Amino acid sequence: MTDYQIEDIDIDERRKRILDLLQREGKVRVTDLSKIFGISEVTIRGDLDGLEEQGLLQRVHGGAISTYKGYYNMTLHDRMETNKDEKRRIAVEAASMISDGDTIIVGSGTTPLFVMRELKNHKNLIIITNSLAVAHEAGFNRNINVVVLLGGNLNLQYQFVSGDDTISQLNKYKADKLILSSDGVSFEYGITTYHHTEAELYRRMIAKVDMTILVADSIKIGRANFSQIETIDKIDYLITNSNANKEEVDALKEKGIEVRLV
Repeated sequence: MTDYQIEDIDIDERRKRILDLLQREGKVRVTDLSKIFGISEVTIRGDLDGLEEQGLLQRVHGGAISTYKGYYNMTLHDRMETNKDEKRRIAVEAASMISDGDTIIVGSGTTPLFVMRELKNHKNLIIITNSLAVAHEAGFNRNINVVVLLGGNLNLQYQFVSGDDTISQLNKYKADKLILSSDGVSFEYGITTYHHTEAELYRRMIAKVDMTILVADSIKIGRANFSQIETIDKIDYLITNSNANKEEVDALKEKGIEVRLV
């Protein structure tokens, strides 16, 4: 648990920071939170109980653990606001790895959308994507020559398509680079996603490019989710935040993955 103190903030901001701590560390203790925020343990218990009622954490003896379910229940807009500064730093680094004239496959998710926004000064790009939000963003960039929005079964909540039709269309293309996001990145379990319908599509995307750039904010590192996309050795670069789980990052580096911390 971090040893810095945060005092004199309102209840909404305090609960947001509790969730930030929980996402980074996986577990929080009432006694630690009481010291960090300079308030009573009774008040902290009230915060944790309130957050549990919203489905954002699970209470355990002495504290709470992360369920991570709250993130998946968010709208795309709410997910864009979660860890947005961390995602923006990742996006800037990923955009620096794109060259003018590249053909890029861009997967769905909020971090790839942030990457798309950072490509405004790149020229003569071709974008292939299964994300409506990414296609929409790319459509406003006059420097992009072609935007290919793959067809398929539409997930309305998160605005992406997947399925056999999507894979069939993807198979027509070859690209230089892939900007890929995932819900979990683990040395043991590889790259995983909450949405099993996307797993096969992402496997095909990886097979279709010369370079795979995995963009994942720090809360994804060390997590394993419902469906495996690929083993970790199938990616070339991982861009994540400097506060990511050090043991996991070191294990990934030992596997030969180039990890860029931002």
